[in-house]
Amino acid sequence: MKKKRSFFKKKRSFRRRLSPIQQGDQIHYRNISLISRFISKQGQILSRRVTRLTLKQQRLLSIAIKQARILSSLAFHTSSKLFEKKRSESASENKKGGFRKKKRKK
Repeated sequence: MKKKRSFFKKKRSFRRRLSPIQQGDQIHYRNISLISRFISKQGQILSRRVTRLTLKQQRLLSIAIKQARILSSLAFHTSSKLFEKKRSESASENKKGGFRKKKRKK
């Protein structure tokens, strides 16, 4: 006689990962060292999947980042040197005539 299989799958054990924010850390707009860990190089707020934060922590973090930006303790964008470099490269390409349309003769 065959045994009946149960419909429920057995629960697999998993190792819970540590939260990147310790219990003593406060998510506050003045705590720039903590906030800067959750911002990309371009100055964007990283997603929950990347940071592994809970929904509540992510919400508090995004509010703190926005407050810090408004109070100008955090920049909205990173250094402007990257943007200046791109502009100078595109300006030199325009001088070569690579992007300009040729004038038609009538």
